[in-house]
Formats: sequence, C-alpha cells, structure tokens
Amino acid sequence: MNIFFQKKNKKESKFLTQSGFMMVEILVAISIIVASILAAMSVAQKSISMSHQSVHISQANFLLEEGAEAVRLTRDSSWSNISSLSESTQYYPTFSNTWNLSTTPNSVGIFIRTVSIKNVNRDNTTGDIVNTGGTLDNGTKLITVNVSWNEGGNVLSKNLSFYLMDIF
Repeated sequence: MNIFFQKKNKKESKFLTQSGFMMVEILVAISIIVASILAAMSVAQKSISMSHQSVHISQANFLLEEGAEAVRLTRDSSWSNISSLSESTQYYPTFSNTWNLSTTPNSVGIFIRTVSIKNVNRDNTTGDIVNTGGTLDNGTKLITVNVSWNEGGNVLSKNLSFYLMDIF
C-alpha cells in the first residue's frame, strides 16, 4: 500500500507536464505547416489552370480574326463564293493555296472553328438593317465565326459577328 500513497518527485512531475505541453505545441505547429503547404499548393494549381485558360483564350481570339480574314479573302476572290452558301450549314475555313469555306469539319489543335452565314434584311424606307421585316439584301451577309474548345471538362467558345458586303 505504501507504493500507491508514495509522494512523487516534483522534478519528475514537472518534466512530465512540460513534455506533454511540448507534444501539443509540436502537433499545433505541424498542423499549421501542413495547412500552409496545402493552401500554397491549391493557389499554385489554380494559377496554372488560369494561365492555361488565358493562353487558350488568346489563341482563340487570333483564330477568330484569322477566320474573319479567311471569309473576307473568300469574298474578294468572288462574291458568289459567299452568296451561294446556305444559311443552315456550318462551314469550316480551310487553307490550300488560298482560303476556302468547306463543309468538311476540321480543327486547329484543340480548337474547332466554324463559320455561319445569314441573310440580311433592310428597312424599305431608311435602308437600315432590321431583324424582322424589310426586304432581302442580296449584297450583304451576316457572318459569325465561332471558335470552341474543351477546357477542364467544359466547352468554351468565342464568337465574332460582322456584316460582309459585296463591295466589288
């Protein structure tokens, strides 16, 4: 029985208490360090994905401009190249010694570029372009160039619409 009621040494008791607090401090410090590293890795991953998306958006903008120029060059060779195209068909710019609009799908890297063409109506009195009514203007078309691509499981796209006229 003497063993159970024996007084403990104060130095030994103080050491055990201090080592217990030291373990708690070490666990807290390790938790803070791990949380900081995970946060930094998350920020780095997000910044890399945003950087990739930014590059793809810039490339898509250049492809939109190139698509618009392809349609203008097709028009410059002959207006009938544009006026004979159907409204309900998607066209794809292709380059073979000169720009053409083809119905055969093609892609530029990860991007798919399409061109759609719509007829334009003008107001009979003012000559302004109108969405409804008016008379058909055979010398003007509404061109829409679309560039789409897959980005992280989502399909992103950019459009450029402009009017093209028979200037010759």
